[in-house]
Amino acid sequence: METFSPSANHSAHSNTRPHLCETLQTARKSKRISQLELSLRMGVSQRHVSFVESGRAQPSRELLLAWLSELQAPLALRNVAMQQAGFAPVYSGSELTDAVLSPMREGLNRLLTAHDPMPAMVMDAAWNMLQMNRGAQWMAATLMPWMAQLPPDQPINLLDAMLHPEGMTRQMTNLEEVAPALLAHLRDDASVVPELLPRVEQFAAQIQQRLGKRALAPWPRQMAPVLTTRFATAHGPLAFFSMFSTFGTPQDITLASLRVEHVFAADEATREVIERCVV
Repeated sequence: METFSPSANHSAHSNTRPHLCETLQTARKSKRISQLELSLRMGVSQRHVSFVESGRAQPSRELLLAWLSELQAPLALRNVAMQQAGFAPVYSGSELTDAVLSPMREGLNRLLTAHDPMPAMVMDAAWNMLQMNRGAQWMAATLMPWMAQLPPDQPINLLDAMLHPEGMTRQMTNLEEVAPALLAHLRDDASVVPELLPRVEQFAAQIQQRLGKRALAPWPRQMAPVLTTRFATAHGPLAFFSMFSTFGTPQDITLASLRVEHVFAADEATREVIERCVV
C-alpha cells in the first residue's frame, strides 16, 4: 500500500498539499497518535508518514482512504482531504428530509417516542437540536423558560442556549463537577467541527468567570459510576445522566453527524416529577 511520488510531482500538487498536510496532521494529533503508531497500523514506514505530512510525498487514493479510516476521521473531513489531494469526494451528504433517509428518520422517531416521558433529542455535530420528544421539550422549558418566547420554527442550538445569560448551567448545582467534563466534550467536538471553537472558548471563559480556576481542576478521585448533572428547579432538585446513540457504520455525512442523547432520571424523585409533569 505504501506509495511514494517522485519529487517532480511536488510542484504539481503544491497548491493543495499544504492544506492536506495540515488536515492530516491535525486529524492525527487530535487522536493523540504518533507517526510511528500510525505507520504500524497502516503497514507503511514512518518515513513515508512523515513525508506525506510534510508535503514531500503524495499518498495514493487507496492509502489516503486507509489513512483517514485509521484516524476515524469524520466523513465530511475525509471528503475534504480527498479533494485536497486531488481526488473525487467519496461520501454523499443527504438532507435528513430526503426520501433516501426515510428509514433512518423512522428509526430516530421510534427512539424518541420509546424514550418518552424521559427526555431524548437528536443533535448534529454542531449541537443543533433537530428533534425532541415530549420529555425533552418539557426539560428545555423547565431549565430554560425563556425558550418558550422563541418562534416555534426557530432552530435551537444547544451550545448557544448554554451561552445565553439564563442558560441551563445557571440552574446547575454541581457545575464545578460537571464543567471539566462538559468543556472536554465540547473541545473534542470542536477539534472535528472547527467553527465551534470560538463559542466553545466563549463558554469556557464564562465558566471560568463563575468558578475561577476550579473550572480547570481535575475530576475528583472518587467518582460516581456515571456523571450526574443536578439542577435546582421549580419542581425541586432534579438529577439526570445521559447515554448516546449513533448510527452504526454510516456512509452518509448527515447520518454520521447525528447522535441521540437519551436522558435518564438519576433518582426516584426526578423520575416521579417527570412522570407527573410530562403529558
